[in-house]
Amino acid sequence: MGRYVVRRLLQMIPVFIGATLLIFLMVNVMGDPIAGLCGDRECDPATAAQLRKEFGLDKPEWQQYLTYMGNVFTGDFGTAFNGQPVTELMGSAFPVTIRLTIVAIVFEVVIGITLGVITGLRRGRPIDTAVLLLTLVVISVPTFVTGLLLQLLLGVEWGWIKPSVSTEASFDELIVPGLVLASVSLAYVTRLTRTSIAENRRSDYVRTATAKGLPRRRVVTRHLLRNSLIPVVTFIGTDIGALMGGAIVTERIFNIHGVGYQLYQGILRQNTQTVVGFVTVLVLVFLVANLLVDLLYAVLDPRIRYV
Repeated sequence: MGRYVVRRLLQMIPVFIGATLLIFLMVNVMGDPIAGLCGDRECDPATAAQLRKEFGLDKPEWQQYLTYMGNVFTGDFGTAFNGQPVTELMGSAFPVTIRLTIVAIVFEVVIGITLGVITGLRRGRPIDTAVLLLTLVVISVPTFVTGLLLQLLLGVEWGWIKPSVSTEASFDELIVPGLVLASVSLAYVTRLTRTSIAENRRSDYVRTATAKGLPRRRVVTRHLLRNSLIPVVTFIGTDIGALMGGAIVTERIFNIHGVGYQLYQGILRQNTQTVVGFVTVLVLVFLVANLLVDLLYAVLDPRIRYV
């Protein structure tokens, strides 16, 4: 196991470099950040030249990238155009989005897997049909429609929640935004669990466990569910990074100042340091989540061994 982890960590290095290089190049072709910094008025040449030199934009792209990566390994993600270090923006944004992601993942795991097990064991029955139709509706409706509808009904019309989340963004305030963020992924987890349960319940090891006289609950939890969760864990693991990076719509609707909000502001203002810095951390989140998913395979299925 230890050798496998070391090998995977070494494999992450070229992936990390390639992903960050691609993001760095894509962000730098969005437009002239100095023009965006000056606003509607055009910067005079002297001011523009001074700003380019101050932020290192007067150097070639490859040199800018090497300088940036060298600073990243020392914990320096640069300075935003407003003079605030990007690490300070991360310190205020990532804890909020992490809490939001935790709420979303809890909804996915608890509701999605539970509904998937129930429908997988009752395939073809009315409850299975009803859940399939419900998940299809959830997948078909865009997230911004679901978020605005819940905000209008629960926050404005009925007054059950605050229409916008406060700056503290506590867990109780993030329940509805977390449900909105997890809605589409929750539907996919339900359908994926249902399919996996329905296929594995006809396997030989399930019939053998049943023939031994084991209680139905033990057969489902100890044998059927563990093997059926492998594709589900794969989806949820890769979804962690997607939820953190894809929360722009949800955070905009509920006025949550998290990672999505900062990315939106960075793209809107062509603040390359902010965008590249946040995306760099998200790339690391994706890589670590994929590594943890691979290690969980051995926990769920004893036949899997890493050498």
